[in-house]
Amino acid sequence: MTHVSSRLAMLLTAILASGAVHAATALDIQPGGSFRNTDNKNLKDTSEGTYPVPYKKPTAAEITGALDRVRGYVDSITPTRIIDKATGKPVTDLKKPVAGAVFEPSSNDFGLMVYEMGVIHSGLIKAAEVTGDKRYTDMTRRHFQFFKDSKPYFRAQEDQFKLGRANSFTRFLQPMSLDDSGSMCAALVRARFAKVGPDLKDMIDTCSGYVQKQQYRLADGTFARKRPQASSLWADDMYMGIPALAEMGHLTGDKAWFDDAASNVLTMAEHLYNKQNNLFTHGWNANNPDAPRFYWARANGWAVLAMSDLLDVLPKDHPSYNKVLAQLRASLHGIAETQSGTGLWHQMLDRNDSYLETSATAIFVYVFAHAINEGWISPTTYGSIAQAGWVGLSTRINAKGQVEGTCVGTTFASDHIYYYNRPTSVDAMHGYGPVLLAGAEMLRMLKNPEIDIQHKLRTYHYVPREHGKAISDH
Repeated sequence: MTHVSSRLAMLLTAILASGAVHAATALDIQPGGSFRNTDNKNLKDTSEGTYPVPYKKPTAAEITGALDRVRGYVDSITPTRIIDKATGKPVTDLKKPVAGAVFEPSSNDFGLMVYEMGVIHSGLIKAAEVTGDKRYTDMTRRHFQFFKDSKPYFRAQEDQFKLGRANSFTRFLQPMSLDDSGSMCAALVRARFAKVGPDLKDMIDTCSGYVQKQQYRLADGTFARKRPQASSLWADDMYMGIPALAEMGHLTGDKAWFDDAASNVLTMAEHLYNKQNNLFTHGWNANNPDAPRFYWARANGWAVLAMSDLLDVLPKDHPSYNKVLAQLRASLHGIAETQSGTGLWHQMLDRNDSYLETSATAIFVYVFAHAINEGWISPTTYGSIAQAGWVGLSTRINAKGQVEGTCVGTTFASDHIYYYNRPTSVDAMHGYGPVLLAGAEMLRMLKNPEIDIQHKLRTYHYVPREHGKAISDH
């Protein structure tokens, strides 16, 4: 073995042994793989090569199959029962609260009221809307009916025992953060518009009231936290707060909600967005505004998803509509340029030696496809990027419907060692809702009558149609 080949072998061995950084990163080092593009019918075409992912136009049946597996898996592991924490036995008398009564826990720790579940419900609602299959919202209906039925019990439990955060319903009795309230608030409003489940206006009022009036903010109204430093902005909070404000504007027609949502997009971008690389840094500290930047992928996902959700309901004559749209377009441009050769995106967008991460990829696929379908960005430029993202993402959805390769919960940190080595897990809920959103929007894009998807010269071209005919950009 030569010295060079020996060093390469050692490098590959180290990568494959490094856990989550992992075999996926090796895909970026060596071109090719075991997949051949089946859209090329010429089996003797030596110029086709092979790929590390199934590089082909996905079919509606393939996408729907993936969505069905994910839906079935999440539904199967989210029980809606009250049990005694000490004995595990069901609590059936809902007139007499006991201190040990809790929501029956999921075997995979999928909490019924956490923000990740709000994204899942939004994904299920979107999938039902796109496919016309109401089974996608069966779980949402079940969960929300459980909330309506059990809230009086847990309210009485809190009044009697003062359990605070130990109360299973605490997020909607006494919310204490945007994580407690914003994502689920948006999902509750979307369910109301879709006529899914019971009327939960009381829960909508509680969570929206927290987002609007109780969350800590900077002097200019920008959502902030008192951690990790005294006054910090997190890009995550664009999604944790802005869609809730947007959906409340949609629900009430009150322009003040829209004003607050749009203002937060723009002020967050002032502090967190880097115009040189078109990416969002994960966070910003008021007492140290010039600290090094860390371009964590999922933070960028939350940012573009928040802008997309806002544009869905923001009136086009709103004075900030075009500013929000311009910010989304610029952000998607930067994200597109960092896509890996597997279609997936890296944990740290500007660091190709960081591992390939699923939840951010799924969010990006959804927002690219959705922006194309809404006419916000060009299918010619971004259609194949969305498709490539789905192709890579599809390799992370296993036969059980589990979503693999998702980074676990991650704080706003100040060194790359932390971000690089965050574990991945099928139990990280962050990947499930985005996968449902991505698959639903990809189905919509495949069926978009204004786009002709062509396979030419061994790659894909998304060509706009005009009067039923594809038109060339040349």
